[in-house]
Amino acid sequence: MRLQPDEEAMLDGREGPAVQQAMALLVQYGEALGAERMVDVKNVCGANIFTPAQKQLAGGGDPAALFSQWSLNSDRPLSIPPVRVYSCQLIGPMDREAWAVQGMRPEDAQAILASEAFSAQLGIQLMNTCTPYQVGNVPVKGEHCAWMESSAVVYINSVLGARSNVEGRESAAAAMLTGKVPYWGYHIPENRRATHLVWVDWDVESVMDWGLLGYWIGEVLEDEVPVIDNIRHVPNLVRLKHFGAAAASSGGTELYHIPGITAEARTVEEALQGAPPRRVWHYGARERRETWEHLNSTGRDPEVDLVMIGCPHASIEQIWEVCRLLNGRRVHENTELWIFTPRALRHLADRNGYTEILEKAGARLMSDTCPAIGQFLPKGTKVVAMDSAKQAHYLPAIMGVQGWFGSVADCVEAAVTGRWQGGLQ
Repeated sequence: MRLQPDEEAMLDGREGPAVQQAMALLVQYGEALGAERMVDVKNVCGANIFTPAQKQLAGGGDPAALFSQWSLNSDRPLSIPPVRVYSCQLIGPMDREAWAVQGMRPEDAQAILASEAFSAQLGIQLMNTCTPYQVGNVPVKGEHCAWMESSAVVYINSVLGARSNVEGRESAAAAMLTGKVPYWGYHIPENRRATHLVWVDWDVESVMDWGLLGYWIGEVLEDEVPVIDNIRHVPNLVRLKHFGAAAASSGGTELYHIPGITAEARTVEEALQGAPPRRVWHYGARERRETWEHLNSTGRDPEVDLVMIGCPHASIEQIWEVCRLLNGRRVHENTELWIFTPRALRHLADRNGYTEILEKAGARLMSDTCPAIGQFLPKGTKVVAMDSAKQAHYLPAIMGVQGWFGSVADCVEAAVTGRWQGGLQ
């Protein structure tokens, strides 16, 4: 790679061993990808809160030693300097207020809190969410970023027009200390053009339908870039959040275009940058039903132990909607209703009275984590209902449970009755 003088200085160790290790990691990464140079980034989202299990695998050590090994791939502890650029912590392993509900031991919770405190000392913003764009980190069109979390990257790439690849823990941590990442992938303008056209022969309007469309697109296009045409209703943040998360889960989609809605395409022709699509796909009633059946393929028993809402983390609008649907009703005695949201929005829910409404109904509002990341469920859980295609994709595989996927109304009804009655309208 061709390095600039400031990058050479980092690689030579003139800014300390941690920055040197970070730059060496990025150079190795870039050369493996065929990148010719670095690009400056001033917005990084990574994951640097470490679990007791990771500490045990590392053979112990303080948070700096864990950062050295897990985030910088160093075989020796390094003195970690403050981050060089604006950096945020993504979703973590624990709700700092409800860790006991997760089944976590006090000493393990304290270890995670110590790791979190170390990140804060480095200047990492403790957003602790998979949706930083919901709580203040909103990059602009054309801004080069280095973000982990596939559902977040596809959102900022597509809806906002920022430029990021899906980074790993190590490359994101290295970017925090250097302000650099290799110039490749979706940082390069020509790589952002659409490669396939998807014609939608269905009136996609609900959050559930946006999740179904996203999951189908990810399955058939894998990591290609679609331009999606014949969308008849303008989707809001929640719908695009669920759409992108589903597409990123089923196939690795990191960028899509919807003419007149997303940031970089006013027309299909503009999304394709003058080239013909490699293939035209059609999504209609048959594809919609097949996708719904696939997402519900692990569901067998109608008795629901847990209803989980908030993957990606729920917006304040979604929390408000759950409160409206509950409307004085109570969660069934044999069922739990858990809603996950960013910590900042949890505070807003407290102020709006939503937390009290949920608690009176027997539901629980959590933040900072989710069952798939933290790998926790209520004791004895065998059947989970979800409004997220992403969670329906991951949770049954990760936790060995049955999964039902449907609308948020279906999920709230399951929480109140204790039984899954959702279907495809």
